[in-house]
Amino acid sequence: MNIIVIIADQLRLDHLGFAGKVPVRTPNIDALAARGHQFNRTYVANPVCMPNRATIMTGQWPSAHGLRTNGLPLHPDSETFARALRRSGFATAAVGKLHFQPMGYGYEDYQLDQIKAAIPDLWEESVTGPFGEGFESWEDFDRHASDDVVIPTDYYGFDDVALVSGHGDRISGNYVAWARDRGFDPMTQAGRKNAKTRYAGWNHVYESSVPAALHVTSYVTEEAINRLESYAEAGDPFLLFISYPDPHHPFAPPSEYFDRHKPADMPLPESFADNHESSPDYIREIVARRGSPDIDPMMVWAPTEDQFRHALAAELGSIEFIDESVGRILNSIQELNLEDDTLIVFTSDHGDMFGDHGLILKHFTHYDAVIRVPLIMSGAGIGAGIHQELTSSADIAPTLVDLAGVGRMPRAQGRSLTSLMSRSDSHWREAVLVEEDQPYGLPNLPGPVRIRTVVTNGFRFTRVAGTSISELYDRGQDPLEMRNIAKDADATELLADASACMVDELMRVVDESKVPFRAA
Repeated sequence: MNIIVIIADQLRLDHLGFAGKVPVRTPNIDALAARGHQFNRTYVANPVCMPNRATIMTGQWPSAHGLRTNGLPLHPDSETFARALRRSGFATAAVGKLHFQPMGYGYEDYQLDQIKAAIPDLWEESVTGPFGEGFESWEDFDRHASDDVVIPTDYYGFDDVALVSGHGDRISGNYVAWARDRGFDPMTQAGRKNAKTRYAGWNHVYESSVPAALHVTSYVTEEAINRLESYAEAGDPFLLFISYPDPHHPFAPPSEYFDRHKPADMPLPESFADNHESSPDYIREIVARRGSPDIDPMMVWAPTEDQFRHALAAELGSIEFIDESVGRILNSIQELNLEDDTLIVFTSDHGDMFGDHGLILKHFTHYDAVIRVPLIMSGAGIGAGIHQELTSSADIAPTLVDLAGVGRMPRAQGRSLTSLMSRSDSHWREAVLVEEDQPYGLPNLPGPVRIRTVVTNGFRFTRVAGTSISELYDRGQDPLEMRNIAKDADATELLADASACMVDELMRVVDESKVPFRAA
């Protein structure tokens, strides 16, 4: 079996055609879903880029693998599914955004300062410990902007890496040399200051000056296809990890995709007008500043209807660009006669509020829009099915190792999905845990902040450690999560059940020993 893992950045499940409520056209991803397994209730282990990407690779929750917040590197010796496959003779390559180490620009520099100030021991242990005193991130934006950096072999299990660093259209990494060889310099010719058109309402929405053929989405696609051609010729089993930095903001697709959707045609989500009467005070404060983006470009904020519609129109263009690129990859697989032997996985590292409850982006919110992601597994004779069981990003690594038949990942905390695919497991999990740790806080929410959530078929329960902040939603009566009943007198029994469930899930993922406790 060959394995291809395709990851989009900050893509929620219902922003795809087969599962969505928005006017997006994704025929290639839809076809992949139709002929494979759709896991429609997949939740992240953490709704932030780096922690959940590390979870996808290791099968562990962030509290176990250690990369608990953006700005810290994943331990260099971490056991990843790529390493497990590599040891068994697979050729392993990664193309695109990895984000296993800090990209270092802008907001991550800010986060590093926050980590060093608030949790210095965490910084010391995570960086100067396993990496040594001279640590310099292999994925640093500025490092790649000035030189074509060659990533070392066995980089978290990948021997061949074509790196992308950053978001939007001003992208660093090995992409820079590729673009410069074709006469375009993303460091000086891309970005908002060079945009063809700009939306005045938010500086993260603009029409990129980068031609589609030279855009980072095209780079990732071409580099992936090049490797597929080499692997087909060699005939050895391979793992190809393909990671697009879009549709993460800034929402800046090239001209061919920027005008595909008219902002005026973009529908408002059902919960856009949520008055947040029962929401935590810090969320109410964010909503009170509607129309004013946070100074931290990654932070959740409350857009106006106009701001939301312009952002969504641009984001859908980026998603359709990715879908066409996935189509090119699928065509290449077919032309190279790899179809019967190749498993294709499609997922995302986390979602985006994108108008739900009148909010956009992420951090400090665990609504479905942020914590629920697409997960499709298709090809290689694994069959097809639509699954509504609770699954996690942590399940991906043990599933891939299981399907490849190369043994187990003893420290993985997720579960192989093969029993769901064969419908042989009648005792699947009843709850899924989501973690979030931030080194900084907000008004009415002092940092560092630790948030934990459990999701079941009946409720979503969220607690902020060290505070009285709780959120409890009865998903049967309130599927849109509009009314927080954590303090309601008639919800006492449900609150007790939810609290006990959270304790169980927290106990389940505690794994501080260096000796594996479980066999799979």
